[in-house]
Amino acid sequence: MSRSDSSIHRSDNADAAHKSCSPRLVVLFVREAKNIPPYPGPNRMRDCYCTVNLDQEEVFRTKIVEKSLCPFYGEDFYCEIPRSFRHLSFYIFDRDVFRRDSSIGKVAVKKEDLQKYHGKDTWFQLQPVSADSEVQGKVHLELRLSEVITDRNTHTHTHTHTHTHTHCQGLPIVNGQCDPYAAVSLLGPSRSEAKKTKVKRKTNNPQFEDVFYFEVTRPLSYTKRQFDVEEEDVDKLALRVDLWNASNLKFGDEFLGGVRVPLRVLGQAGVHDAWYFLQPRENGGKSVKVEELGSLRLNIVYTEDHVFPSEHYTPLRDLLLHSANPVSASTAHILGEVCREKQEAAIPLVRLFLHYGKIVPFISAIAHAEVNRTQDPNTIFRGNSLTSKCIDETMKLAGMHYLQVTLKPIIDEICTEHKPCEIDPVKLKESENLDTNRENLRQYVDRIFNVITTSGVRCPTVMCDIFFSLRESAATRFQVDQDVRYTAVSSFIFLRFFAPAILSPNLFHLRPHHPDPATSRTLTLISKTIQTLGSLAKSKSVSFWRRSPFFFSSFFLDFSEITSLLFLFRFMIKRAQGRNRFGMKNFKKRWFRLTNHEFTYHKTKGEGALCSIPIENILAVERLEEESFKMKNMFQVIQPERALYIQANNCVEARDWIDILTKVSQCNRKRLSTYHPSAYLNGHWLCCKLSADAAPGCTPCTGGLPANIQLDVDGDRETERIYSLFSTYMTKLIKMQEACGSKSVYDGPEQEEYSSFVIDDPQETYKTLKQIVSAVQTLEQQHTKYKRDKFKKTKEHPIGDKSFQCYIRQQSESSTYSI
Repeated sequence: MSRSDSSIHRSDNADAAHKSCSPRLVVLFVREAKNIPPYPGPNRMRDCYCTVNLDQEEVFRTKIVEKSLCPFYGEDFYCEIPRSFRHLSFYIFDRDVFRRDSSIGKVAVKKEDLQKYHGKDTWFQLQPVSADSEVQGKVHLELRLSEVITDRNTHTHTHTHTHTHTHCQGLPIVNGQCDPYAAVSLLGPSRSEAKKTKVKRKTNNPQFEDVFYFEVTRPLSYTKRQFDVEEEDVDKLALRVDLWNASNLKFGDEFLGGVRVPLRVLGQAGVHDAWYFLQPRENGGKSVKVEELGSLRLNIVYTEDHVFPSEHYTPLRDLLLHSANPVSASTAHILGEVCREKQEAAIPLVRLFLHYGKIVPFISAIAHAEVNRTQDPNTIFRGNSLTSKCIDETMKLAGMHYLQVTLKPIIDEICTEHKPCEIDPVKLKESENLDTNRENLRQYVDRIFNVITTSGVRCPTVMCDIFFSLRESAATRFQVDQDVRYTAVSSFIFLRFFAPAILSPNLFHLRPHHPDPATSRTLTLISKTIQTLGSLAKSKSVSFWRRSPFFFSSFFLDFSEITSLLFLFRFMIKRAQGRNRFGMKNFKKRWFRLTNHEFTYHKTKGEGALCSIPIENILAVERLEEESFKMKNMFQVIQPERALYIQANNCVEARDWIDILTKVSQCNRKRLSTYHPSAYLNGHWLCCKLSADAAPGCTPCTGGLPANIQLDVDGDRETERIYSLFSTYMTKLIKMQEACGSKSVYDGPEQEEYSSFVIDDPQETYKTLKQIVSAVQTLEQQHTKYKRDKFKKTKEHPIGDKSFQCYIRQQSESSTYSI
């Protein structure tokens, strides 16, 4: 069973037995376009880019491909969709430097049709872009039919009053705002009566209080007291609701969408209450031949999550979290073997292990296994294995702020200055000088390489621990090659972390959009040079630096050494922390020692630690006001339960300690945003006079990360996604079981049909596979039952989509009336 068919996403009003709303996942591979219509002029070529939209909201933009009618993008986009939508749309635009960029065509895929193209490279024909067809949002209509009988001149006249009440959700934002109003019309063979609501200013979720009445006169021959819509002219009438955006522009109001509802839906009860998706205007498209617009190649991977309470995932989650022992027969290894792309498995695995604090032993185990299978040290971690994908994903999650503080200032400067850096004589412009361009590029590379190699103190601890593990595994496996312990780390920190961020800063949130082509070329040259320097390779691409006195390739910071790096050690004065209720709180001289793992103090140098403070427990490091103890050069190391007050030997030393302690702890998840600048003495804080020793700080912190920067991961949701993958690749699981059985029984060479699996321990792997299949089948049964129960209860599908039609088909079996 496909995942999209079997899943029901979490809704805001789901019953208490299920968890709250969850975003959908989409991975897009925007490949290329072809046969774009030429520009009407002598040049004929276009500068095209592609945008990805949820309905009409842009969420991603590709680079600009200049002077081409068949632009190749080759870009990947991964995102979580936090709201409902109707269409996933792709627009091709032609950049215009002097005017607004013009749209060439679009591809709009309905949400319910995404599964048709799931995981497949597909060419889509571009469709015309029309304001009348670009609609989103939904409208809620409440219709009532009431009968009034009057007697005039002995003739009976029957009047039917229809009234409607309207409100909307999710209307588009037009030119930065939305000022909607509704036009309500009663349509029939010989009538067209229209009324308008008041304009609701600056809202895309308007609720119109207007109630409209429409009068329908019965034929004189009508004598029945019973009202029957099927026999009278009411069923020839329809109600139309059009939404408009009130515009001050000379071009008039913009059409936002509409619905047409036949009055026969009122039925015998004379009441109708339902949500409708807004529809495009009839005949709203442009008269353009579709074949003339070209086509776009896409690969869309889309999933929705329905997440059960945590206890439902215990069997599968336990299998996953024990994947480090032995890793060759583990659930995580099996997931990587059966998934079509390693990235599919890496994303939920990394998030799950990060959530439960087991990412370092997990990656260490799979990396060690991969190193042991590697024959050539020059190819270590160079393939798209589960190990490399998991490390990439970990760096992306844990190192995003690290990238921001390290690279963003210089990247912003490069994108602003627009200095020419082209060093290819063939691509050099007439007004440019090759030597000047080389010097510009050299300066940029020099600065970026220096900020990278001096950023070790800011590297997150989890990344340092992983790099240390990689270094140890590589050095043990290839003892003859002394350089492998460096290249094992540099292949990630340079080639797969910093270099891609420089090349595509928008994908790493360093820039809002793709840089312009000239700047993009500069970043490409910088990125290639950084890769070369990071891999310690000899290349002609950096030959001109070798002749420069500023050449720095001989300097290479081994990030894996940061795990044992000693930053500072010195005697200072500390105040006793008062762990005992009646203990002395005097000041004593102690030997302080700081690494990026812990901050300790000792009675004398070389003795064991009297106290050890893990770096992750440091919530803030700030100066302490002199008035607290009438002592200068004091600072405080704030922990969850208390603060350690320390006096440095001088003001420069105090500043150094505050700076280095702040840097090594700045990626801690629970850093404070406020602190007390004075001490807590005599039952109150000297700064704000509050008596509670746990009172929140009264002054904003001066350094480190904001308190709210932390990784938000739902472990149950990630386990659900892993179940989804196993369910999708159940056929491969069964084939892997067969492969294990074959190897266990015959102990001979692998059969060709099983050669795609890496199986080191067939007997243990077979046992794990049986447990996986059992856990997946149990969850599959729970999903099937929930889907069946949900369709029995739900009435929330807006009319106009396939899920509503499916619901109606199921309900028609037990109901005598359907819309």
